[in-house]
Amino acid sequence: MSRPAETRPQAVRPQAVLGVSLKMYFGYEQTLDWCRSVARIAADHPAVQDGTVELFVLPTAPALRAARAILAPAGVGVGGQDLSWEDSGAFTGEVSGAVLAELRCGYAEVGHAERRRFFGEDDAMVAAKTAAALRNGLTPVLCVGEPERGNADDAAQWCRRELAALLTMGAIDGAAAGAPEGRVIVAYEPHWAIGAPEPASPEHVSAVAEALADALAGMPGREGSRVIYGGSAGPGLLGRLSPAVDGLFLGRFAHDPAAFAAVLDEAAARVGAGLAHEGARQ
Repeated sequence: MSRPAETRPQAVRPQAVLGVSLKMYFGYEQTLDWCRSVARIAADHPAVQDGTVELFVLPTAPALRAARAILAPAGVGVGGQDLSWEDSGAFTGEVSGAVLAELRCGYAEVGHAERRRFFGEDDAMVAAKTAAALRNGLTPVLCVGEPERGNADDAAQWCRRELAALLTMGAIDGAAAGAPEGRVIVAYEPHWAIGAPEPASPEHVSAVAEALADALAGMPGREGSRVIYGGSAGPGLLGRLSPAVDGLFLGRFAHDPAAFAAVLDEAAARVGAGLAHEGARQ
């Protein structure tokens, strides 16, 4: 029998990271049915069970508790698609990082392009939410990406500046300035690729991911951080990306459990190939 993700020993080897945001596509029971399918796949997959692939799901907030009960025994982490910048108070409709932690979530998505576009979230708000996630022991899934399509060098510069600002920006409404130390998962999602028929090109994604990985490596207190790619990501993409891309952040392409399973297999194969390469070098 598989054990919950928080009780399984971490594999002492490179990992890939796969995340899935269900956004608001599914109803409550549909969400739980999908989680059951994913749990069966994960429980039978050696790469999830030995920690080679870190896997997390972000369901709609009302389903968090029930989704975690289904997914955690299979080794799948669960988190929120958003959180408040404050831990408690008169903030109608918000969900705090403290509550997510109480529900034993491990992740919180922050700064998605849709939150910026539809809800007016700016860098100051995203930075405050990132800090809230970290101070509550959650791993922020911090979305960064350039708004308009352009060349990879310009995109890399934009994303490095954005990442630095989001992790160091000052206080908002009395919240603590700057993000506490801790691991982050940076989800590179160019705004123009979200919901598009095709993802950004592998060359473009790889160049930006390499810049982001380099930036994270130079930040104290960010050990274990990862860079993943979202934005119309699906089967067949991961193997075409640079090793600087640690995994994928999946959306609608993961709605089909078979497609999700295919991406999981690709992630496991990619890590296995990397281990074989390292072994050959030694």
